[in-house]
Parts: sequence; structure tokens; C-alpha cells
Amino acid sequence: MKQVVKVRLLPTQDQELALSQTLRRCNEAASWLSQQMHALGITHRFAAQKKFYVELRERFNLSAQPTIRVIGKVAVAYTTLRANVQAGNFGPPGSSLRSKVEAKPAVFRPEAAQPFDARCLSWQIPATGREGTVSIWTVAGRLKFLRVTGKPEHLLLLRTCDIGETDLIHRDGKWFLFATIEAPEATAQQPRGFLGVDLGIANIATTSDGYRMAGARLNRYRKRQLQLRKRLQARKTSSARRLLKKRRRKETRFATDVNHVVSKNIVAAAQRTGRGIAVEELTGIRARVRLRKPQRAAIHSWSFAQLTGFLAYKAAQAGVAFVQVDPAYTSQACHQCGYVDRKNRRSQAVFKCGRCDFVEHADHNAARNIADRGVARWDEVMRPDAAPILAAS
Repeated sequence: MKQVVKVRLLPTQDQELALSQTLRRCNEAASWLSQQMHALGITHRFAAQKKFYVELRERFNLSAQPTIRVIGKVAVAYTTLRANVQAGNFGPPGSSLRSKVEAKPAVFRPEAAQPFDARCLSWQIPATGREGTVSIWTVAGRLKFLRVTGKPEHLLLLRTCDIGETDLIHRDGKWFLFATIEAPEATAQQPRGFLGVDLGIANIATTSDGYRMAGARLNRYRKRQLQLRKRLQARKTSSARRLLKKRRRKETRFATDVNHVVSKNIVAAAQRTGRGIAVEELTGIRARVRLRKPQRAAIHSWSFAQLTGFLAYKAAQAGVAFVQVDPAYTSQACHQCGYVDRKNRRSQAVFKCGRCDFVEHADHNAARNIADRGVARWDEVMRPDAAPILAAS
């Protein structure tokens, strides 16, 4: 199972200068290569490497492997861009935004992240402590004994697992390494039922056991941050812009921490009871739902995908089965009798069945429906040939 581990670099002044020069040189090379590839209509890595490798290396005085990594970075950027265009994220064919995006080559910021591999970067992580060192290629030569620090559990993973690509990132005056590792994955046991999880805004997550993680605190925090941003943007002063820049990722960090706590509690509950975890497949929800203007900011700022991703990888680490189910009508179907009607959902919190008069908290009812669908989905995954056999009999 792939996992990303973040550690912080602690460079000296000279080392920081070398790292900054490396990022700028590599991104300058990437922007030049992007222009050449766009002009010739080349988007694939091997075609770009065959045509531009020698010139790119000589023009920007790069070593062999960093040159390969620059070419790979540009090729990945065009692959991502092509996927977004085909998905319609820049509008339909012929739209002004899509035409504008397709007409321009990809451009890389001077301090955009630069990928490294084992030939460019090596790790020296001791068995104990919160610090280690790395040896990394730079345009000023190879830097050795560059200090890194991080959480003990992250350093343990770096010491014991296979390390793949590592990104060098400069953010808010700090240096980081984001390493992709192949983390051990526990064998998922046969679950004794499923813990359904209904995701939402008023309640971040509600389980089929009835446990609700209220989102009021997070929503109040986001509302305060929105009001603060509006006041600072209205001032239009250099100090206001400085404060905006300083606070730009504070809300994201807060929400990420909340999602980590919520996902950890859910996985622990499922592991303790020997059950799997079932959640709704909410991909594309922003495009599917129609909301009033005040509700749009809430749903667009809430990270459904992040919480689902945290649940998935934490469940894999714990050996807990994890499935995603069809979300259709989970909030409108009565768990007691199965009757489906949009009028069953009387309000955000109240569910009352129009057939059997069953009354339940709306999110709890939805979570119980999700748990039932999790069982059916698990049977489909583990026995994909069961349905045809039953149909034949």
C-alpha cells in the first residue's frame, strides 16, 4: 500500500541557498521543455526524452538523473492536463476557457516541487530519535548530512519500508520532503457485518451505531475564517496581503486534522468489533447536486474525498475491510421497511417513514442503509460469480 510521509528539512544557510537554486534551475528547465513539447505536440515522456534529453542537460547544466526527473515531471503535467480537458473540467469543446488552456504550454513556478529518486537522494535514518539525515543532489553539488526531522512513526516507516519518488517542497519559508513509501498492509479479515458511515456537513460523519461527529465546530471555524478573509481583502494593504498569505493554509490544516481524528475513531470502532467500513461513493457530488448560493461554499469547502481517503488507508493498515457503495436514496429509504420517498426526510435531522411511521435521526437512518449495502457490496467483491449462478438456477 502506497503512503506519503512528510518530513521537514533543517538546512543551514548555505544548504538552503543550494536547495533554492536547485528548485529554480529545475523549474526553469521544466518550463523551457514544456514550451518545446507544446510547440511540437509532444506529450509522452519517452518521445520527449528521445528528442530533448541532450539539449536539456547541456542547456541547464543538469546531471543525468535530474534531467530524467524534469522530463518526467513535465510529461505528468501534460497527462494531468489532458485528463482534465477530457473530463470537461475546463468546459465543453470550443469554450473560451478550454481553448485558452489548450493554446498555452504548461508553466512551472520558480519554486514548484521537484521529484527525486534513489539515485538523487538517499536516507540515513537512525533506529531511535526524531532526526536523521539525507544526501541530496543539488546544482551546487551533492549535499550530505542534511538534517531531517519528523514524527517517530514516520521515520520508522522511512527506515523499514521501500522508498519511491520523493518531492522536495519549499512552502512558507520551510523545506519539506514528501516521500512515497510502500507501507505494509494488514490482511483484511472476513468482517462480521459492516459499520455504515454517512458523511455530511451538519454532521461530519454518522455511524450506523448512532455515533455522530458534529460539524458545528468546523463550520463555525470556517465561517470565522471566511469573514476574516473578506475584511483583509477589503483593506487592500500590504500588511493585509501579508496576513492573508500567512493564513492561507491554516483552515486547510485545521480541517485535515479534524478528518484524521474522525477517521481514526471510525477505524478503531470497526476494528474493535470485527466489522468492515462502508461509505458512500461521493465522486462528482459537487457537479451532481443543486444547491442554493449560501450552501455552495459549505459543500465546496468540505473535503469528502480526503476523509474517504483517510478511512481507506487507515482501514488497510488495520486490516479492516473497506467498501464504497451507491449513495442513491440512502437518505430517503426507510431502514425499517424499505419504503423510498423524498418526503420521508422531513428535515436535515428528522426522518419519518410515510408508510410505517418509523422515526429516526436522518443521518443514522442513512448510515444503517449504507451498512446494509456494504454487506451486499462485500459479497459482490468476494463472490463476483454469485449473481450469474443464482440467475441460472
